[in-house]
Amino acid sequence: MKTTLVATGILLGLGAFGQNTPDKSFADDSTAPKTRYLSEITVVGRGSRSDYQALPEVVGTNIYAGKKSALIVLDNVQGNVVTNTMRQVLAKVPGIHVWESDPSGIQIGIAARGLSPNRSWEFNVRQNGYDIAADPFGYPEAYYNPQLQAVQRIEVVRGQGALQYGPQFGGMVNYILRNGSEISKPFEFETQQTVGSNRLFNSYNAIGGNTAKVNYYAFFDHRNGDGWRQNSRYYTNAGFGTVTYRFTPKFSLSAELMRSNIRSQQPGGLTDLQFEQNAQQSLRSRNWFDVTWTMPALTANWQINPGTRWTTKVSATIGDRNSVGFTRAINIADTINKSTMQYNNRVLNGDFYRNYVLESRIITDYKLAGRNHTFSGGIRAYTGNTHRLAEGRGTTGTDYDMSLAPGGRYDRDINFGSQNLAAYVENVFRISDRILLIPGLRYEWLRGNASGRIGYKTNGQDSLLQDVTRSRSFLLAGIGAEFHVTKTTEVYASFAQAYRPIQFANLQAPAATTDIIDQDLKDSKGYNIDLGYRGKLKSYLQFDVSGFLLQYDNRVGTRTFAATGSTPAYRLVTNLGSSTSKGFEGFVEFNPVRAFRRNSNWGLIVFGSYSYLDARYSSSFKDSIIAGKRVENAPQDIFRGGISAGYKGFLLTGQISHTGLTFSDATNTTAIAANGQSGPIPAYTITDLSASFKATRSLTLKAGINNLFDKRYFTRRAGGYPGPGVLPGDGRTAFVSVGARF
Repeated sequence: MKTTLVATGILLGLGAFGQNTPDKSFADDSTAPKTRYLSEITVVGRGSRSDYQALPEVVGTNIYAGKKSALIVLDNVQGNVVTNTMRQVLAKVPGIHVWESDPSGIQIGIAARGLSPNRSWEFNVRQNGYDIAADPFGYPEAYYNPQLQAVQRIEVVRGQGALQYGPQFGGMVNYILRNGSEISKPFEFETQQTVGSNRLFNSYNAIGGNTAKVNYYAFFDHRNGDGWRQNSRYYTNAGFGTVTYRFTPKFSLSAELMRSNIRSQQPGGLTDLQFEQNAQQSLRSRNWFDVTWTMPALTANWQINPGTRWTTKVSATIGDRNSVGFTRAINIADTINKSTMQYNNRVLNGDFYRNYVLESRIITDYKLAGRNHTFSGGIRAYTGNTHRLAEGRGTTGTDYDMSLAPGGRYDRDINFGSQNLAAYVENVFRISDRILLIPGLRYEWLRGNASGRIGYKTNGQDSLLQDVTRSRSFLLAGIGAEFHVTKTTEVYASFAQAYRPIQFANLQAPAATTDIIDQDLKDSKGYNIDLGYRGKLKSYLQFDVSGFLLQYDNRVGTRTFAATGSTPAYRLVTNLGSSTSKGFEGFVEFNPVRAFRRNSNWGLIVFGSYSYLDARYSSSFKDSIIAGKRVENAPQDIFRGGISAGYKGFLLTGQISHTGLTFSDATNTTAIAANGQSGPIPAYTITDLSASFKATRSLTLKAGINNLFDKRYFTRRAGGYPGPGVLPGDGRTAFVSVGARF
C-alpha cells in the first residue's frame, strides 16, 4: 500500500471528466493507479474523475499514514473556482465551516471542529509547503490566498499534522500551485477568460514547459468586479513564476516568486432589520482594504538514494496590509459633518510583515526485523517582525487613501517580533502487512515580544507598551495507526498534541491603565483524537467516516475584577479554561453507472459529506457565564451533497450546502443587538449549479449559478472591521468561462 513519491509534486486525477479521453469520459477505473516517471518527478494518477482523494502514506518527504487527510484535485472540481467559492471546492471534506462574507474570494475563511474561520487562522496555511500567513505564531491570519485557477491541488491534514507543521489546532491546509512539471513539451500557453454577474471579469493566462533540464511555469491573473452588495468593488492582480533546474537526475533546484495585490471596497455590516429589508444595501462607502503580498522561495531536492530524499526550503513573506474607513457601529451613520461640511475623518490601520523561514526535511526507508520502515525528520528556523500602525487620523475623502490628515498621527506604533526553532521526527513502523504504527515527536522553542507606543497620556506624552516578552519551549507527542482491512480500505487512528501560541493581541496591553496582562500567560494547548474507516470499493465507491475529539486547554480571555479596598477595578488577560469539541465526520461518493455498467459514455456520481459537532466550554471555565455554553462559530450540523451527471465531455453538477445555527459569542446570546454585532447566526441552505463541456482536448467551457434560489443568509457578525454588524452572503450570481491550451 505504500506509495513513495520521488517528486516535487503529485497530480491525482489525470482522467478528469473527459480530460484525457473525452469520448469516454466515464470509462476509467479509479482503483487502478497510473504512474508516469519523468527524470525526477513521479506523477501519480488514479484515473479518477473525483475531485477528492485520500493522501497516500508518503508524499515527498511527508508522512500522511494514520492521519485524517484529504486531497482536492482542482482540475476535477465542478464549481466556481474563479472567486474561490470554498463551499464548492471543499464540499467533500466534511466539517469545513466557511465564512462567506467576501464575494471576491480574496479573503478565505475556513475552520473545522468548532474553531474560528477568521481568515483561516486556526489552520497552518501554506503554499507549496511554506507559510503564507501574516505571522504563523503571533498573528496567523491568511490575508493572502492563491487564485484557484493556479492551484493544482489542496492538501488538508487534521490532527496529527501538528507534529510535522506546528500550530494550529485545526491542522494544515497546503495550496500546491501548478509548476509545469506535468507539461510534456517545451512550451504551452494556457488561458481562461471569465465573465459573470456584477461585472465580474477574470483573465488567467499562463505559460509553461518542460525540457531535459528545465521545467517552468508562470501566470498572471487579473480579476475585478462590483460585488453583489453596494459599495463592494474590488480588483486583484497576481503574478507568479517558477523555474526548476535539474542539475542531475537526482538533484534539482527550484526558484519561485509570487506577487499579489488586492484592493476591495468594504460595504460594512448591517443591523438585522436592515438585512431583512435589503441585504444588498450598504451604509459605508468610504471603507477600503488593500493587501500586497510578496513571497520568494528557493527549494532544493536531492534524491540521495532510491530510498532517501532530502528537501530544503528557504522562503520569505513580505506583506503589507492597509485599511481605511469609518468603523463606528453600523447604527451610527457616516454623514457629512454640518460644522465642517465634510465627512468625518476616517481611521487608518496598517501592518507590515517581514518573515523569513528555513525548513529542511529528510525521509528514508530502512529495514528492521525483515520489514521495510520509513523515517522522516526535519528542522525549522523562523524569524518574523510585524510593524503595526493603528488608529491613525485619516482624511475626510472617499477613495482609498492612506494619507494622514494634517496634524494627524497614529495612536499606536508597535513592533511585534517572533522567533521559532523546531525539530520533529516521525516513523512508520510496518508491524505486519496490515498493521502500521506511526509515532512522532516535535520540539518547539518560541519567543514573542512587543514594544512601542499604545497611545498617548493626557499630557500628550507617549504611553508605552509594558515590557512583554515570552520565551518557552516544549515537546509535542503523537501516535497514529493503520489497519488495512482489505487492499483498498483501512481503519486509521491518531492522537496528537497541539498548541496555539500567545497571539500578538495578547502581548499588547490596551492603553487603559486598568487592563493588565497576566505575567504567567501560557500558550493554549490540547490534543486531537481521530478514529475512522476509509477506502474504496472497487471502482464505484469511496468513503471516509470517523469520530473525533478536540481538547482545547488554556484558552485566552479577559476576566474583570471589582475594586477591593485600595485595589482599583481592573481587567486581566489570562488563561480562562478549556473547551471540548467532539463529533462525527463522514464522506461517501458513489458512481452507480460504474457499479453496474463498465466503459459507459454516461456517468453519474452522487456524493455527500456530513459532520455533527458538539463543541462546549468546560463547566470549570473561570468565567461562569460561559461555562457549559456552546463554542461560538461552531455549527452543530454541516451537510454538503450533490449529483454530477454527464455524457462524454459534458457534465452537470448540482450541490446543496447546509450549515446549522451558530452563536456569535461565547455567552450564546439569543437576543439580537441593535447594532447587529451579537445574536445567533441562523441556519441556512444554499444550492449551486455548475456545468462544463470539454469541446476538444484543448478547449473547455464552464458555467455556473451560485445560490440558485437567491437565498438571503449571513455567516458572521463582525464586532469591528470589515463590519461591524451582519455581513450578508451573496445572492444569486452566475459566471461563464472559456479555457484553452495551445
